[in-house]
Amino acid sequence: MLNPQLKEKNLQRLAVYRDGLKVMPQLHHLFLELTLRCNERCLHCGSSCGDVPSEEMSTEQYKIILDQLKEDLGTRGYMLCITGGEPLLRKDFFEIMGYANELGFNWGMTSNGTLITEETAQKLRDCGMKTISISLDGLPETHDAFRRTPGGWEKGMQGVKNLLKVGGFQSVQVTTVVTHQNITELDALYEILNDLDIDSWRVINMDPIGRAKQHPELLLTKEDYRYMIEFIRSKRIAGEPVCYGCSHYLGMEYEREVRDWYFLCAAGLYTASITVNGDIIACLDIERRPEFVQGNIKTDRFKDVWENKFQIFRKDLSKECEKCRECSEEKYCHGGAYHTWDFDNHCPQVCFKEILFD
Repeated sequence: MLNPQLKEKNLQRLAVYRDGLKVMPQLHHLFLELTLRCNERCLHCGSSCGDVPSEEMSTEQYKIILDQLKEDLGTRGYMLCITGGEPLLRKDFFEIMGYANELGFNWGMTSNGTLITEETAQKLRDCGMKTISISLDGLPETHDAFRRTPGGWEKGMQGVKNLLKVGGFQSVQVTTVVTHQNITELDALYEILNDLDIDSWRVINMDPIGRAKQHPELLLTKEDYRYMIEFIRSKRIAGEPVCYGCSHYLGMEYEREVRDWYFLCAAGLYTASITVNGDIIACLDIERRPEFVQGNIKTDRFKDVWENKFQIFRKDLSKECEKCRECSEEKYCHGGAYHTWDFDNHCPQVCFKEILFD
């Protein structure tokens, strides 16, 4: 365990720094939700993607957006994060991202990997993709059932192998969503991934958002949470590139033990998103409510919205919750992650108090 006094000192500094971000936010990641179409039907999908109708913006609209971003913000200092749905389902994917590359943007993407042939991997490298995270949610049978896609694990794993064979990327990552069903498979999955030359394995828990709300039986128990966090910490102590995701404050014992940074919900501070229909919001995992839409890229310039709106995300959620206000670690947690906050009842849906810390 890292020095607790040093941790507390760093968390205190982070709290002050976070207050400064409320006034002067720093864009690090801009997510572009290219589509809600997906060839998988994942039980946990926060955006409930699949065969869903959506108003996708055109190729030319994306080129206009990219031109405006370069003109107003430049192309350095932040990354375009391409997501969906499955982004590769867009027939104009390589035209859009090739144009972004020509303009000088850094970009990465998330994908289920099933469409990444060796030829596709080469095209991704050629049009400038720097990073990618591929989803593998357990061993083959579990993964395919969870994503309701027969053969999905085999195709996704082959996608990872094709990326590694082509090479030339800054990071090829695998992300695993841990559920009550697949948590017993972490060790076996680790052995499989350890034989590959991936850059990191991101292990995150299933959160009660989107389609996951329909499957409470898959959410982690208290014992599951503790097992998952200890699993990640033990691998990191051994020097393995395993990390927890950005979500959730973990308490003094585990903060900085299972990821390279301390908890900070980046929504509206470091992170913004443009949805499939052009709405400008914070994190794509946050519940889609009208009051969270800060503008629309078809009528507003992103820079103006980022600098003059987003106030709803630049506050402490904990001020709205009596239990949070009374918590001794509120000054570090601030109410937790926006995407799992219950905005109707003003309380967190996921809190590790009494699970990982008292």
